[in-house]
Amino acid sequence: MPLAPANQSQLIRSSQKDEYYQSFLRNNANEAVQTLAGSKRWLDWRREIELLSDLAYYGLTTFSGYQTLGEEYVSVIQVDPTKHQIPSRARRGLFILCHSFFPYLLDKVLVCLENELECGQSRSGVRQRQAASGLWSLESWLRRWMQRAVGLLTEPQKRACLPAVFVLHQGLTLLHRLHVALFYISGSFYHLSKRAAGISYLNNFRQKQKARQEWKLYRNLSPQHTHRSGPRAASCILCLEERIHSTSTPCGHLFCWECITEWCNTKAECPLCREKFQPHRLVYLRNYS
Repeated sequence: MPLAPANQSQLIRSSQKDEYYQSFLRNNANEAVQTLAGSKRWLDWRREIELLSDLAYYGLTTFSGYQTLGEEYVSVIQVDPTKHQIPSRARRGLFILCHSFFPYLLDKVLVCLENELECGQSRSGVRQRQAASGLWSLESWLRRWMQRAVGLLTEPQKRACLPAVFVLHQGLTLLHRLHVALFYISGSFYHLSKRAAGISYLNNFRQKQKARQEWKLYRNLSPQHTHRSGPRAASCILCLEERIHSTSTPCGHLFCWECITEWCNTKAECPLCREKFQPHRLVYLRNYS
C-alpha cells in the first residue's frame, strides 16, 4: 500500500523539534568552548562552532541514513522525487550543504563584500581584525580575496555595487518568506534546501499504528468516539487536526491525549496560558463529545 505524503502540521512540528535540539547542541558546544578557550576566542569562532554543531547533528542523523529527532517525533521518512526510496547519499549531502554550510558561507561573503565596498572605513581597524582572526581562518581568507576583487573596481563602480549588495541581502530574506508562503499553499517543501535536494516526506504509518496500539493497550483507553460526527469538530491547537481522546489540563484547556503528553515530556506547562502543572494532573475525558 503506498504511503501518503506528510501533511503541513507534521513538517512544521518536525522542523520545530529539530531546531530545539540543534539549539540545545549549539548552546552546549558554545559553553564548552567558552570554558576551555576563553570568551575572546569563543566570540571569534562562535559562528563556526554553531556551524560545526549543525553539521554534526545532520551528519549523525540524515547523512548517516537515520531519522532526525524531529522526523522520529512525528513519524515521517525522507524520500527522493520517485517517492519509492530514501534519498541517495549525494542528495542527503546536498541538503546538508544547502541547509547549514551555504547560508553561513553566503552571509560571510556578503558581509566581507559590504565592508570592503563601504567608503570612509579605516583600513587599520580591518588589518587589526584580520591579524586577530589569524591567517588561516576562513574570514581572513575571504577578506583578502574580496580586497583583491574590489581593488579592480573604480570608485563609481564601488558606490554602485554597495546598494546592490544590500538589495541582495534583503532579497534573500524575502525569498525565504515567499518560500514559506508557498509551503502553506502547496505543502510540499518547508525549507529551500529540501526543495533544492528534491527531498520530501511520507507518513510512516506502520510506526504510527504500532505506537497507537501500544498507547491503547497500556492506558486502557476506549477507542470509541474517536471522531466527532458534527460538521464543526473541535481541533487540537498542537497538531492542528481533529481532537482525539480529549484531555484537559488543570487550567481547563483541551488537547489530544498524545499531543499534550508529548508536550509535557518537554515542558510541564499549558501550551496556551503557560500555567505550570505536573503531568499526572492531566484529566482524560472519557466519552467526551
